[in-house]
Amino acid sequence: MVRDELLRLRASAESEAATLARDLQALFTASRDSNADDEHDPEGATIGFERAQLTALLAAARERMAEVDEALRRVDDGTYGICERCGRPIAEERLTARPFARHCIACA
Repeated sequence: MVRDELLRLRASAESEAATLARDLQALFTASRDSNADDEHDPEGATIGFERAQLTALLAAARERMAEVDEALRRVDDGTYGICERCGRPIAEERLTARPFARHCIACA
């Protein structure tokens, strides 16, 4: 059951990352194909902000994928749900809220 939830989260993050990567590539292509000067064009700030926002969202989605992959590794090696810092069990409520949590509440 835990593995299924983690796989669902992984698929969701992967889909989100793919969409964001396509959007970012489309923005780069559109910017490259235009004569807009980000520094002097009134729309330049908007384009720059959108590029930064998409880049940050893509990085977050990729980080989430890495966190889920690490949680899947812990499931496989039998350490899932055990705090990496103190070695105590991670509360069920915490794992429900953050299935890829590596630390208990006290250590987080």
